[in-house]
Amino acid sequence: MKQVIIDNPILNSPFEEPKRHFRFTEDGITNEIIEERRISAYFIPVAQPKKKGKQIDFETEWTEDRLQENKFINQIRAKVAKWREGGYRDVTKTTRYLLDYWRNPERDKKLFFCQIEALETAIYLAEVAQKCGDGWIEKSLRQANESANAQLFRIAFKMATGSGKTVVMAMLIAWQALNKLANTQDARFADTFLIITPGITIKDRLRVLLPSDPQNYYRQRDVLPPDLCAELSKSKIIITNFHALKRREIISAGKLTKQILRQNGEQSAFTESPDQMVRRVCRELGNKKNIIVINDEAHHCYRRKSDVEGEKLTGDERKEAQKREEEARVWISGIEAVKSKLGVKVVYDLSATPFFLKGSGYPEGTLFPWVVSDFSLIDAIEAGLVKVPRVPVADDSMTGAQPTYRNIWVRIREDLPRKGRRTEAISGGQKLPVELEGALNSLYGNYRKYYEQWEKNTEARAKGLTAPVFIVVCNNTNVSKMLYDYIAGWEKEMSDGSKVAVPGKFDIFSNVENNKWTSWPNTILIDSEQLESGEAMSDEFKKVAATEIEEFKAECRARFPGRDVDEIEDEDILREVMNTVGKTGKLGENIRCVISVSMLTEGWDANTVTHVLGIRAFGTQLLCEQVVGRALRRMSYAVNDQGHFNPEYAEVYGVPFSFIPCSGAGGEVGPPPQFTHIRALADRIACEITFPRLVGYRYDLPKDTLKATFTNDSRLALSTADLPTKTENAPIVGESSIHTLDDLKARRMNEVAFLLAKLTLEKYFRQDGLERKDHTKEHKFDNEVQSWLFPQVLGITKQWLDECVTCKDNTFPQLLLLVEWAHDAADRIYQSIVRSSEGENRILPILRPYDTIGTTRYVDFDTTRPVYSTDPARCHVSHVVADTDSWEQKMAQTLEDMDEVVCYVKNQNLGFTIPYTLEGDERNYTPDFIVRLDDGHGKDDLLNLVLEVSGESRKDKAAKASTARTLWVPAINHHGGFGRWAYIEITDPWDAKNTIRALIDKTKTGQA
Repeated sequence: MKQVIIDNPILNSPFEEPKRHFRFTEDGITNEIIEERRISAYFIPVAQPKKKGKQIDFETEWTEDRLQENKFINQIRAKVAKWREGGYRDVTKTTRYLLDYWRNPERDKKLFFCQIEALETAIYLAEVAQKCGDGWIEKSLRQANESANAQLFRIAFKMATGSGKTVVMAMLIAWQALNKLANTQDARFADTFLIITPGITIKDRLRVLLPSDPQNYYRQRDVLPPDLCAELSKSKIIITNFHALKRREIISAGKLTKQILRQNGEQSAFTESPDQMVRRVCRELGNKKNIIVINDEAHHCYRRKSDVEGEKLTGDERKEAQKREEEARVWISGIEAVKSKLGVKVVYDLSATPFFLKGSGYPEGTLFPWVVSDFSLIDAIEAGLVKVPRVPVADDSMTGAQPTYRNIWVRIREDLPRKGRRTEAISGGQKLPVELEGALNSLYGNYRKYYEQWEKNTEARAKGLTAPVFIVVCNNTNVSKMLYDYIAGWEKEMSDGSKVAVPGKFDIFSNVENNKWTSWPNTILIDSEQLESGEAMSDEFKKVAATEIEEFKAECRARFPGRDVDEIEDEDILREVMNTVGKTGKLGENIRCVISVSMLTEGWDANTVTHVLGIRAFGTQLLCEQVVGRALRRMSYAVNDQGHFNPEYAEVYGVPFSFIPCSGAGGEVGPPPQFTHIRALADRIACEITFPRLVGYRYDLPKDTLKATFTNDSRLALSTADLPTKTENAPIVGESSIHTLDDLKARRMNEVAFLLAKLTLEKYFRQDGLERKDHTKEHKFDNEVQSWLFPQVLGITKQWLDECVTCKDNTFPQLLLLVEWAHDAADRIYQSIVRSSEGENRILPILRPYDTIGTTRYVDFDTTRPVYSTDPARCHVSHVVADTDSWEQKMAQTLEDMDEVVCYVKNQNLGFTIPYTLEGDERNYTPDFIVRLDDGHGKDDLLNLVLEVSGESRKDKAAKASTARTLWVPAINHHGGFGRWAYIEITDPWDAKNTIRALIDKTKTGQA
């Protein structure tokens, strides 16, 4: 079959449920688009041939015949979707608030659909399923856990690398903790969490889950409003790597002594007991019980299946499997010990690849049976959440079933140095297998194009965009040393005993220049496993990387003069370098090539990786995704005109996996994405601007007597043009039937008046003075209303029905019992009451609960739009984002040029909106700027000016401006707690100074 090439693999918005997908056939993926969401499925692992001496192709292709539907996940997905469409019934008040907050379409920092769906699934299982007759879900989960994790209740979420698992963890913590803090007796929730990671890298990165961390995700990613962030700080959260769960020696003794004193296989007196380990790890939790455990990269946590014959593994495979099994045993036994001592309510697993590993006793690549939601790598690619991996699909060699560089390992493995040989035997100048040398040169040639594009992009470099990164993943230290010498350079010993530095083969990556080691290396060599364990690196590896370690220590001394670098361990320095690859101003910012021993760790989040070369064995989807996942994080999250992300790519050799075959891999490399990082700058905090956040307006009406004045706006005409009251159904042959609304028409008029008055009271006359914005689907009694006013509201409602309602042909007043029309009627009745009380009332704001004050402090996003760099003395935010090529820039320049302007900000991703109504629909208006002016009242009483630059006249523009002037500004000024506010429209940015100064003159004379 001819190889299909797909021009643009991004089909869906990252913020909405996927609606389209590419179809798979028995030959793999096609360019045919199916107009529905892809079902959850995984690819069945295929056993390898056992014939010795035969070169085999690894079965890692995505083809329809190997596709296995995840029926359990799809059933849960359907239940959650139906519950979502039904309006999230049967959840707590706190949960409902969080769901509304996360799904608010007006959010500046929108959450990905896959993140929200993961939380919806967790919420459905904990709060809703039993009430809706779906208790079978928990029963199935407990059965799955009984066979694999007998002492634990685990629930897993499958989310592709780059889809935002850390944000999901923050959402899980917020949902659980805030519900528990709101009702300490509710046993479904907990406010104590133990987060376990596979290594120190992720442990360090997950500090953003601590509410006390300055960069915490609850604020930075807007998971919670500020008020609830403070409440969340009452919870207890511990983050550790699984190595801490290993029971440590408490008494030093020789091996023979331990063997003599240990009797009958009893626990050693020299090692911590499980309880002692738990006390050490969970000391900060105090007396808390029934905690929640969150496993990141949870595919490392399992117990080997004991009732099957061991898988026949040999050599390195056996050693790797034994090592994985021991690490998995430490992890899961540690959690079981925590449960035994403290109690564990539930274990939430998050992983891109929640599959059993080789040597686990299960077929390698088998999905964990407790997975409840799935957003796979192919889903993430089609939604644009990750870079698109491009692998070789053809070459001109024509030898073998696959292109040479697709699965290079099977061609070169016999010619590479084995693990276990002395490192000293591996020295520079080693001859590489021709296929490996060809792969390096081919992939480097493509990298050079990316690099040259980056070099030419002076604007992006000035904004902090670092060089693209090339990573090589090797199977052992000897292979990595050989590759490091080839790529970065090596020392050659001369006949007189002196040493000369020999440059690497690739100038961009070489650490040698003019036969001298460069002061700053371009390539680094990393032992991922030892760095992640937190244990000291082997002497062997330190010897290999001695030059790098000393160079980085020297760099540390230069950058951090007050730090005692000699006290820092070598592995601490290398870990810092690896963790900061691609980050401006950090130790790793200049690194262009990373050569990794073993696997690059999960959680390594450099988003500048563009090229990957795998030099190791691959057998399943799991291993392929783990390696390629290191290159999948996007650089830009700015959306295009279609609301989609633009595709970004990673070039991959040596990972034999079918991703989406995309066009362009062999052609000219396009320029890297042009985006600007817009953020509030800490050193400009003096320019911070705060503003009130409203959901609506209310009138402070007279307390005792209500009256109504009816006008044309009060009138309502009922017509069958809006809703038919008679419908004829007819078959092709036979008798017709007439369907009517006679049952509704039979309802008494007193019932209509009573329910409309009750709804008006519930919406507008509440004891807390607020207004209910939701359109309830049923009339339910509400105790929180000013019930003593009901007789007056009922009388006014009857008068309105008599005087203002017109029934056209075939309609009747009982139609007002329908929900939407009932709310329209209640709104008209209330406005009639307000109109009658003019002069006796004033308008006040209805402030957003929990989040009443917004600020410029948390602005942080990327954009591909034109930008204007702001004056550090006038603006808290780094840039003004423009929708045009001129007027926003001119407006910013004008404001910075006015002495009266103390500070200003462009209203982009601030969350500042003005609620207004147009044709009965409630909407939010986003003005262009907020400006703080000194209008003569002094620095302590500045005028806050909402500034709108107006173009052509439109109906919605008039409604927005009118609401801002007549409702928003008076309501805020009447409140008195947010300073003085005014509103102005600028029709010509080139004459803005005169317009603004005219307003200032009016404020001085009291006319504004």
